[in-house]
Amino acid sequence: MTPFIDEHRRSFGVEPICRTLAIAPSSYYAAKTRLPSARRLRDAVLSSTIADVHAAHFGVYGVRKLWRQLRRQGEAVGRDRVGRLMRGLGLRGVVREKRARTTVPVRVVAERPADLVHRAFSASAPNRLWVSDLTYVLTVLGSLMDSIFLQAMEPPSNPVRFTRCRIAGADLAHAAPGTSPG
Repeated sequence: MTPFIDEHRRSFGVEPICRTLAIAPSSYYAAKTRLPSARRLRDAVLSSTIADVHAAHFGVYGVRKLWRQLRRQGEAVGRDRVGRLMRGLGLRGVVREKRARTTVPVRVVAERPADLVHRAFSASAPNRLWVSDLTYVLTVLGSLMDSIFLQAMEPPSNPVRFTRCRIAGADLAHAAPGTSPG
C-alpha cells in the first residue's frame, strides 16, 4: 500500500487515502520510517550473488543447480529462497527439450497419393465420395486405432466410426451402432 499512497499523496493527501483504504495513517508513516528487515537485507546480498553465479555459468543453471553451487561456495540458503530471488531477478535456467514423440519421422519422403477430388469435398449423390481419417493413439493400457468414414454430400451424412483397440494382448474391434466392423 505504501507505493500506492506515495503515488497519489500529492493529489489526495495521505489521511483521505488511508481513510478510504481503512488503514491508520500511523501505519503508513511507520512503514516509511522503518528500517529494512534482516530478510530484505540478506535478500539484496543473495540477489547479487545469485546473479553473479548465474552469469558465471553462462546463464544455464536453474534453481536446483544454482542452489547447489551456492551451498558449495558456503552460502547457507534454502532452495525455495533461491527460486524466489531468481524469479524476482528474471533469471531462468536452460531446459533441455524433452518432447514427446508422437510420430516417427520418415527418413525418405515418399511420394504422396494423388488428390483425386482436388479438395472438393462434396458429392451430388450418395455413395459417390467417401472421406476417411485414421488416428493412432498410445494409451497407458495399450494402443488405439480410431478411424472415421464420412460420406461427402449435402446435407452431411451420419459418420461411420470404426475403432480397433489393442489392450493387454486382446484385439477388440468396435463399430458405430448400425454398422459392421469390417
